[in-house]
Amino acid sequence: MNLSPEGQQGLTFISLVFILGLIAFFFLLALKIGPIYLDHSKVASSLAVLEKTPHIETESVFEIRERLSKQFNMNYVYDVTQDDIKVTKHSNYLKVVIEYEVVKKIVGNLSVLVEFHDVIEVGQE
Repeated sequence: MNLSPEGQQGLTFISLVFILGLIAFFFLLALKIGPIYLDHSKVASSLAVLEKTPHIETESVFEIRERLSKQFNMNYVYDVTQDDIKVTKHSNYLKVVIEYEVVKKIVGNLSVLVEFHDVIEVGQE
């Protein structure tokens, strides 16, 4: 029973199923995680708009939170709550910190956790 290398070509059925299973898993993972990062880009762009607003450091904390809330509603961002937004304001200085996390179910009891931390600072302390 001498096996020659010419007779051993291709994948076995089990290895083919294993490779297709891995590809399907990573494709499912990308489908679940991709929208999380798209939503985060909307949060980052809302902060960039806030940072470029003229004389934003003179507005009250309530007005700043209201601006962010309107931006989030316009961009359909639902993962960030008012508790995730921390606004620090001194006379001519403004710091806005948004820290939030998103948990998405992948399959069964397998979930993915993604944490974000964004900061803008405007004005001088």
